[in-house]
Amino acid sequence: MNAQIKQEFLNILTEELVPAMGCTEPIALAYASCRGRQELKGEPTEIIALCSGNMIKNVRCVSIPNSGGLIGIEAAVALGAFGGDCSRNMEVLEAVTPETLKKTKDFLKKKGCRVEYLDSEIPLHFIIRLTDGTDTVQVEVRYSHMNIVSIIKNGKKIFGEEGYTEHTSADRSILNIESIKEFADTIDIDEIRPLFERQIRCNMDIAYEGMSGKYGLNIGKTIRAAYADGVVTRMKAYAAAASEARMSGCDMPVIINSGSGNQGIASSVPVIVYAREKDIPQEQMYRALVFSALLTIHQKDYIGKLSAFCGAVSASCAACAAVTYMVGGTVEQIKATIDNTLANIPGIICDGAKISCAAKIATSVDAGMMAHFLAMNGKAYEAFTGILKEEAEETISCVGYIGKIGMRETDKEIVKMMLTKKGE
Repeated sequence: MNAQIKQEFLNILTEELVPAMGCTEPIALAYASCRGRQELKGEPTEIIALCSGNMIKNVRCVSIPNSGGLIGIEAAVALGAFGGDCSRNMEVLEAVTPETLKKTKDFLKKKGCRVEYLDSEIPLHFIIRLTDGTDTVQVEVRYSHMNIVSIIKNGKKIFGEEGYTEHTSADRSILNIESIKEFADTIDIDEIRPLFERQIRCNMDIAYEGMSGKYGLNIGKTIRAAYADGVVTRMKAYAAAASEARMSGCDMPVIINSGSGNQGIASSVPVIVYAREKDIPQEQMYRALVFSALLTIHQKDYIGKLSAFCGAVSASCAACAAVTYMVGGTVEQIKATIDNTLANIPGIICDGAKISCAAKIATSVDAGMMAHFLAMNGKAYEAFTGILKEEAEETISCVGYIGKIGMRETDKEIVKMMLTKKGE
C-alpha cells in the first residue's frame, strides 16, 4: 500500500473516531446553539430550532448529559446556548455548571425555546435561530453533526460558502473489503495505537459503567444473568450496557463512528471483549479494531449519517467480520460473515435514539456472531438469496441503497407515528 493511500486511511479514521459525550444528535444541536450564542452580545431571549424529521426522532427520547435528566430538543438547544463550550466540539456540554444549568431550566420554564419541523430531503439538517432582543443569529447544519454550512447575523452571512454540498476531507472511495484488510494487515501499530487506546479506554469504561445496573432496564446485567455464560453472551452484554448508559444520559465520553456513539460502541466493544476472553495478542486486537472501524465507515458511507436503517446492524456486522479477521479467517470467510449477517437482519428500523437501541445492538451482535460461526465452518448463503449479490461488496452497496433511498418513505412514516399523540 503506497504512502498516499495509507495516509487517506489514517485521515478517515482520525475524522470519524472522535469523542462525544451523550447522543450525538442532541449534542449537535447544543454545539450549533453554542456557536450561535457566541455571536450575541447578551444572553438569548428566544431560540427557535428548525429540525428535519430524523433530527426530531433522534433527540426526543434520550437524556442529555450534565442536564440533571433533561430530555428533548428544547433542552439540548438551551443547554448549549447557556452552558456549552464550542471549543470542546462533541463534548460541548462538558462545560455545564450548576449555575448555567439553572439558567437553562429557568429559560425552559419561560418557554423561551420552540421547535419547528424542517421539511428537508437531507436527513441530518437543522437550523438554530437565536436572539438577545437586539441581534439575531442563524446557524445552519447539514449532512454531519458539526458541519455548519452558514452563520447569518442580522441578515448578513458571516460564515459559509455559496452552493455548499456535503464534504469530507478524507477520500472514502478507497474503501472496500480488500483494501481495508490490506491496511489493517500492514499499518504500523504505533501509527494507530493512540487512537485505538483511546477507543478501548472510553468505550469499555462506559460499558463497565452500564453494567453497574443504574441505567434503563439494566439490559447488560439481564443478559449476563439470563443467558448461558460464554464469550457471545459477554459481547452482547457489554455492548448493550454501554449503549444503555449513553442513551440514559451518562456523562462519560464515547468514541463514535460515522457520527454515532452507538455505532462506535457496537463496532468496538464486541471485538475488545472477544479478544480479551480468547487471549488474542494485543497487536491482532488493534488490527481487528482498525478493520471493524473502517468496515463500519464503508457501510455507512452508502447509507448516510441518519436514515430509517438501524446503524447497529452495520456496526455489529463489521465487528463480527472483524472477529473472523482476528482469528485468521480468509477474505472469503470475512465476506461470508458479512453476507450471512446481511441475509438475516437488514430490516431493523431506526425509530430514534433511545435506551432500546441497546437491545438492537445485542440482537445485531448475536446475529453477527452466528454469521461468523457459519462462515468459519464453510457455510454461507448463496448469491441471490434475497438481496444478496454475487460479491459481498455489491451486497453492501445494495443494502446501503435500501437504507438511503428505498426507506425514505418508511422514515417519514416512522417520524409521523412518533409525533402522533394518543387519540389523534
